[in-house]
Formats: sequence, structure tokens, C-alpha cells
Amino acid sequence: MPRMRALVLAGGGAAGNAWELGLLAGLADAGLDVTDADVVIGTSAGSTVAAQVTSGSPLAELYAAVLAESAPSRPAGREGQAGPARGSGPARGVTGGAYLDWSNDVIAAASDPADMRRRMGAAALERMGSDDSGTSRWRDVVASRLPGSRWPDRWVLIAAVDARTGEPVVFDRDSGVDLVDAVAASTSAMTPYRIGERWYLNGGYRRSENADLAAGCERVLVLSPFGGRSRMPAAWGMDLATQVRQLREAGSRVETVFPDAGAGAVFDANALDPSNRPQAARGGFEQGRSLAATLAVLWR
Repeated sequence: MPRMRALVLAGGGAAGNAWELGLLAGLADAGLDVTDADVVIGTSAGSTVAAQVTSGSPLAELYAAVLAESAPSRPAGREGQAGPARGSGPARGVTGGAYLDWSNDVIAAASDPADMRRRMGAAALERMGSDDSGTSRWRDVVASRLPGSRWPDRWVLIAAVDARTGEPVVFDRDSGVDLVDAVAASTSAMTPYRIGERWYLNGGYRRSENADLAAGCERVLVLSPFGGRSRMPAAWGMDLATQVRQLREAGSRVETVFPDAGAGAVFDANALDPSNRPQAARGGFEQGRSLAATLAVLWR
């Protein structure tokens, strides 16, 4: 097995994005920078983090930017992130509760993961109707959150789903897709995102956390804002525990990190509320500092 290290950054809405940035900054502050991973895997809000932390921007600056945010009431973004704040957000003007109700109904009607992805894509395309003007606006929002628009030299994988076929998609620097477009696709939920002639949906519909993309890496660190929970039926095997078991059976050493009480409300609809971002970031920072020595055993 190659002596490669993978950092997996799962989805988690606006608050989850902030928690991941805070935790990574806290680890670095305590002497452990895990953003030097050979492979960085981003899903949904985690795809924004992946692009942010591999851009060359200091973690301390990214963390400080979250703490500096105010959270006035603004129209919601595609993942529930309000306005252009540097988080990651379901569809324009949709509350977190509405997104959960909508997507839970689709999941409940599906027979398996492939059926779920097809149904989710069809429902999102139907909801969009003939108004496809949101792609350019969403791209501008996503671009405003990223320190740069170029793929890093590091290997970054960003998960999404083809909304028309339901097929899982993984973007990287060789995929011919711009980094901003890849992140915009991975963070789209109720409203599909167009790249060329194809439409894409949130990477979390591919598989929760998408830690399986780290297969073949010797060491894997997974940050999961939703604590490894999945809204998909357990029999589908999309949950994090199944992925971790598969990675370990193949020889990988895997550690998972979930938010502790200090991060505040980072679950369910609360994760989509940008007012929770500063506390989530602060909680993540302190948690990172406390975990640095333990995780260093894995990473070094």
C-alpha cells in the first residue's frame, strides 16, 4: 500500500464548513498541519474547505475570517449558506427545514442508492423548471468564497452526482472542469448546477463523506460535521461506518473526528444557519488543539 495520507472533508452546511476550518486551524496551531495530505477529498461544504485549505492561504487567516463574519438575515444560498459569506450552503431562498423535508421524501421513495440519485436529480431538475439562470449567480457566490480559482498542485478530489443520469462523479485537476465549477456542483442540492451541457447535484448524494475515495491510502483522517450520521437506509451502505470498515479491511489506518459540544448547533437544519458559524469555528479550533497530540500518532 502506498505511504499516502488522505484528508477527508465531509459535508455539513455553513456550520460544518466553519467547524472544519476551525479544527484544521486548531490542529495547526498546536503543531499538526494535516492539510499537507497527499490527497484531499471534499464533499459539499467540505469541497469548499478543500479548495480553501489547499489554496496556499494560511489556516489562521481562514479561521480569522470566519470569526470576523457577522450573520445578518440574508437570502439563503444553495446549501443554506446565507449570501456570499465564505461558508458553504440547498436552493436559493430555501430554509434548512424545507431542504430536509424535500430530500427526505425523495430518499424514502427510493429503492437503492442508484434509484435515489436518479430520483433526486429528476426532482431537482423538475423543481428548476425552465429557469436555468441560477448557475452563473451560484458560480459568483462560490468564487467569492474561494481564495483562488486554480486547482492546487496537491491532489484534490471533489464529489458530485450527474443530475440527469444519477451517476456519481469525482472531479479533479485532470477532469477538464474549473475548480470553482467543481465546488459549485458539489455544493448544489435542490437546484442543479450546469457545467457545459450537463447538470450536477450535491456530492453527498454520491456517498456520505465519500471516504471510500481514499482507498489505497495508508493513513486516512475523516472530518465529519454530522458525526458520521446518514439519512440513507443502513442497508445501502452509504454511511461512514461502512466506509471506515472497508478502508480498514483493505489495510488503511483510519481516524474519524466529529464535533464536540463546544461546536454548538452543527446538525440538521442548524448546520445551514450561518449564525452558527463563529461558534462552530471556535469549537473546532479548541477541539483541534486538544486532539493534535493524538492525531499526530496517525499522521506522522
